[in-house]
Amino acid sequence: MKRLLALSLVASSAFGVQAQQKTLMGFTPANSAKQLQTEQQFDQSINPARIGETLKELAAVPHHIGSAGGKAVADKILARLKSYGFDAKLQPYKVLFPTPKTRLLEMTGPTKYTAILKEKAVPGDEYSGQAGQLPTYNAWSADGDVTGQLVFVNYGLPEDYETLADMGIDVKGKIVIAKYGKSWRGIKPKVAYEHGAIGCIIYSDPKDDGYVAGDVYPKGAYKNETGVQRGSVMDMVLYPGDPLTPGVGSTEKAVRLDRKDATTILKIPVLPISYQDAKPLLEALEGPVAPAEWRGGLPITYHIGPGTATVHLKLEFNWDLVTAYNVIGVLKGSTYPDQWVLRGNHHDGWVNGADDPLSGQTALLDEAKAIGDLLKTGWKPKRTIVYCAWDGEEPGLLGSTEYAEDHEKELQQKGVVYINTDDSSRGFLSAGGSHALENFMGEIAESVIDPETNVTVAERKKANDLVNASSVKAKKEVMDRKLDKLSALGSGSDFSSFLQHLGVPALNLGYGGEAGGGDYHSINDSYAHYVRFKDPGFIYGALLAKTTGHIVLRMANADVLPFDFRSLYTTLNGYSKELIDLTSNLRETTAMQNQLVKSNAFKLAADPTKKLATPTAKPEVPAIDFTALTNALDALKVSADNLAIKLSTATESKIDKKALNEIIYKAEQQLLSSIGLPRRPWYKHSIYAPGFYTGYGVKTMPGIREAIEERNWTEANEQIKAVSATVNALAAYLSQAAK
Repeated sequence: MKRLLALSLVASSAFGVQAQQKTLMGFTPANSAKQLQTEQQFDQSINPARIGETLKELAAVPHHIGSAGGKAVADKILARLKSYGFDAKLQPYKVLFPTPKTRLLEMTGPTKYTAILKEKAVPGDEYSGQAGQLPTYNAWSADGDVTGQLVFVNYGLPEDYETLADMGIDVKGKIVIAKYGKSWRGIKPKVAYEHGAIGCIIYSDPKDDGYVAGDVYPKGAYKNETGVQRGSVMDMVLYPGDPLTPGVGSTEKAVRLDRKDATTILKIPVLPISYQDAKPLLEALEGPVAPAEWRGGLPITYHIGPGTATVHLKLEFNWDLVTAYNVIGVLKGSTYPDQWVLRGNHHDGWVNGADDPLSGQTALLDEAKAIGDLLKTGWKPKRTIVYCAWDGEEPGLLGSTEYAEDHEKELQQKGVVYINTDDSSRGFLSAGGSHALENFMGEIAESVIDPETNVTVAERKKANDLVNASSVKAKKEVMDRKLDKLSALGSGSDFSSFLQHLGVPALNLGYGGEAGGGDYHSINDSYAHYVRFKDPGFIYGALLAKTTGHIVLRMANADVLPFDFRSLYTTLNGYSKELIDLTSNLRETTAMQNQLVKSNAFKLAADPTKKLATPTAKPEVPAIDFTALTNALDALKVSADNLAIKLSTATESKIDKKALNEIIYKAEQQLLSSIGLPRRPWYKHSIYAPGFYTGYGVKTMPGIREAIEERNWTEANEQIKAVSATVNALAAYLSQAAK
């Protein structure tokens, strides 16, 4: 492994040196030299110790949306941005936010057990037992008082219910218990409700986040026996933000839905619990032994149920309108004041939130301080820089969504790019976003040095990918890779409204991979936990500030914005091939399964002592015509290539750069659909969206992909036409831009 690492670093170093010597994307040679000098000055102002001090100050008390601590954190951020030279203000919105009034979970048979539903304070962590901490709960659960048999559903994914059906187990009228993991938490109760369950319990199994994964807190980083992951279960795949004001800013005078008409609020009660509370419930289950891949790390035999294990779940909530305090700081551009570079991170936490979100928020503030130091030297950005600290991200992207909806037209006119961070820790760079920015992001990754290895973060990421590649072929692909791919964005943080609703280009990035879990959305997400296990010395907080700071500064000062639509074409063409392969594989799999059903193979192979349902034959997969999409992509390739040729000389030409840059950053909007995605019109981007059953996880070309996965062939053909139309619109737009 060491040899592979060395080989990777040698191969990457040559590329890194080359990247440093060339002219920066979007800059003239002379302006490139100035820009690099500016970035060196900026880097010198970033201070890890100051980041740690800020984190300790902001994470001192619980600060969820609507709390006194939340308002205090917003006020502190506001004061700092003002002191750095930003024209800053609070931008409030009135939003719905439920908090628990009654929480009761008890097993009524075959034995009695009442769940504790409380995390224990941890010795040595002064923050873990403070007053004002939100109890353990899932926001946007329904009120409910239900009693039913208990059924274990693994991770509660659609495929888990297929396994249950094959075993002849139905959850209708029952309460399910699911493990955290494998998908966003809100998918678990959503799928349970669709299968007729009347309640849902979610717990963290120690195999995933507990003593099997590593030492538990306070000895190690991982979740101890009473630790609980709070979190939203809002059905954000329909729309994020205030459930009562879809599509409009939640101002004081906004027209609000009746709560019963808000489709993103769940219909059944949902409660998260610790593995200490889960053990007696799971231990009481009867029925079949769970499949091997379903079993967790508790010292019990995992059964599925149902049986005599019966539970009573009672939940009531306060459904209050509270104030979300966004902090908006503006630094007006000297040349293009109506072109905005937006940078954001949320400031609200479920409890003290040292890791999530303050590790990213403190990096943002140090960037702002460093930019303020540049201002004192006489430097000014060409474009307006807007720094945003969002409130209410945790319950459902409330602050950022309401801001985006409230300023929709202005953001679509002026928004050059939105740059997002969230929690971050020691490790490797992870970046996703609009694929026309892939080459630019690669250049950024070559501009910052990893503090532990003294190579660029691009080189270190490549070395890590090489060492962990699973085959010789995969290792060769990493070795041959000249550029790390941007991942596509689904949901789970504040980029969603900008990219997927408004079509503002977006980037989302952070560092991680070398810190233990355990603290997520619990009382243990504290300064004490973070400084021990996440980023001792705050050196990766400083690295995040430098990385995002370079993005902000280059976007703010580029002569011609550094978008390259050739990389977007390459990515979209890859998605198209994936969809064609998906359809082909589904056709072959269906034909094979139908053949096995016809031959009675399932019945013959089944254990005669177990009552297992036999899969039924499925309709054959018809021919799907992707010609319209491949033709549209061919047109996009031609237009992207032609525009790239023209842009290669644009930085030093005398063309109207203001108009050219506006054309470039508005290109993303050509990929928006006027009617949005099927059954969720709020999501308008035809290329990126959270999956209907993945939540945070992205579905690319979602209209087509999900129709194929759901075997809705009429809709698949309709969506191929719809996506082809947006790709053709982009191709025509870029062709016009080249002229």
